[in-house]
Amino acid sequence: MKVFVQIPCLNEEETLPMVLDTIPRELPGVDSVEILVIDDGSTDRTVEVARAHGVRHFVRHTRNMGLARSFRDGVDYALAHGADIVVNTDGDNQYKQERIADLVAPVLAGEADIAIADRQTKTIAHFSPFKKLMQQVGSQVVNMAAETKLPDAASGFRAYSKQSLLQLNVVTQFSYCMETIIQAGNKRLRIASVPITTNPKTRESRLFKNIFQHMAKSGTAIIRAYLMFKPHAVLGWLGTVTGVLGLIPFVRFFIYFLLGDSGGRVQSLLFGTTLLTLSFLSFVLMIIADLQRTNRVLMEETLERMKEIQYGKPRGSDTDDGTGMPAHEAGKSWDPSVLPLPEPGQAVPVQRPQEQEPGPTA
Repeated sequence: MKVFVQIPCLNEEETLPMVLDTIPRELPGVDSVEILVIDDGSTDRTVEVARAHGVRHFVRHTRNMGLARSFRDGVDYALAHGADIVVNTDGDNQYKQERIADLVAPVLAGEADIAIADRQTKTIAHFSPFKKLMQQVGSQVVNMAAETKLPDAASGFRAYSKQSLLQLNVVTQFSYCMETIIQAGNKRLRIASVPITTNPKTRESRLFKNIFQHMAKSGTAIIRAYLMFKPHAVLGWLGTVTGVLGLIPFVRFFIYFLLGDSGGRVQSLLFGTTLLTLSFLSFVLMIIADLQRTNRVLMEETLERMKEIQYGKPRGSDTDDGTGMPAHEAGKSWDPSVLPLPEPGQAVPVQRPQEQEPGPTA
């Protein structure tokens, strides 16, 4: 059982040593703990500091790519190097790394696919009352979209099982936190919440300039993720409401027509026609979105199988051979004489068929 602790970093040379010094090197039920630093375009000595503290695994971006891309690239690296559980923490020392054992415990026990730390934001001293309120509101919105009951949906201190990472696909460019919860909830993955306390604040967030920008970007990510899984809920309600409102002017016109007083009420019919047209378009879009959702589900199932071939099936799965290795590495279905397995970062060799003389045509 191998655990990778990944740390997305952007100019964290001052706080990174505190993070690295407090990460436990041994965990109950775990064979090895590896530390991965994701350098998201740092211009300081972040990488040098990490190397000085014994870190051997790095993912480096030549320019700043954002938290979501850093998370995704870190997960790909960890899975490619045999990770069974991936823990994500921050380079600003916000979280108490000593609680990693408690965070991975539900995943190790098979009680959860994902464990998310609950920072208990009501007790954080440097959070303003408005920020505490918005954290609660944001978590409730995410819970409604994901059908979960998480007290702190914005927490980035998390543990993911290999099985959950094979199923999740991060497409947003801002933050993976909200999107992965909504995906996990709609894919019926089990999510556990682990209460923790946080360390004193070391610096301002670099993810957003102010709370309003954070709210706007998080809201956009939530809506996009929700529409991916439940387009019928939004478009269906929109079509129903506009359809009912659009019928009211027609009923009103018909009543006045029966009373012999229908003159001068054409404007209401135009308004009703507009609403009915909007209702019709909403239902058409709902059908198209539902068809796209079906296509997306099929593509995600294909992508999951491709990840299983690339990274190997999770340990303990029905088809696991006990090694947790890809089938070709376990010697089950890979023929090196046909196409050798490339090393990470190596171009995939392509075998070209030998040219043959054109055969006769009918």
